Amino acid sequence: MSPSRKLAAAAGVCFFVTHVASIGGLVLYGPVLGDPGYVAGPGSDTRVLLGAFFEVLLALSVVGTALALHPVVKRYGAGAAAGYLGLRTLEAAVICVGIVSLLAVVTLRREPAPGADPSALLAAAQALVAVHDWTFLLGPNFVLGANTVLVASLLYRSRLVPRPIAALGLAGGPLIFVSATAVLFGAYGQLSVWGSLAALPVFAWELALAAWLTVKGFRPEGRPAGVGAAASDCLQ
Repeated sequence: MSPSRKLAAAAGVCFFVTHVASIGGLVLYGPVLGDPGYVAGPGSDTRVLLGAFFEVLLALSVVGTALALHPVVKRYGAGAAAGYLGLRTLEAAVICVGIVSLLAVVTLRREPAPGADPSALLAAAQALVAVHDWTFLLGPNFVLGANTVLVASLLYRSRLVPRPIAALGLAGGPLIFVSATAVLFGAYGQLSVWGSLAALPVFAWELALAAWLTVKGFRPEGRPAGVGAAASDCLQ
């Protein structure tokens, strides 16, 4: 397997892991995110800790996608490739802030300060959950939208992957950014029908890209595959 093929496979696997880990983390966080009185109740700490572990894997795989793609895409735009790497790292950092905030809720439930007022404890826990909710908007929406546009433009221009796949990213990145802006100003909830619909193109883009990179890898020299470039352009 050539170095570029290995990088493509690594990037594809990392993209798949981001989806599994993000969905798994959100499901496992259910008790702490859905119960305002979690910090004062019996708690489901093991489940929340497992959710945190999933999100650690998410943060690592987010950076992994950029590290695997960077050596290849930088040949088609060093600045944009560096921006993608930086924004992916920022996205992972924001995710980690959300992880720490929920782990702090677990600590408050397990080891409350002696003589702590229950209402103050509840308010602190709710504030930490709110921090996680805002990081969920900032990282996987605002920052994700920006970095998606950068890497999709590189892949579209270089033709390292089929252009319809790259076009999904070019459409989905701005859409999820605009949707995040709407959520920020209270137009609708992030997990509402509108928020979910706005996220679909990016979801489809990452899954399609992951499948292509894992199975096919990059196209040689960034040119369309086939007997001739003109024929390939017609097919695309």
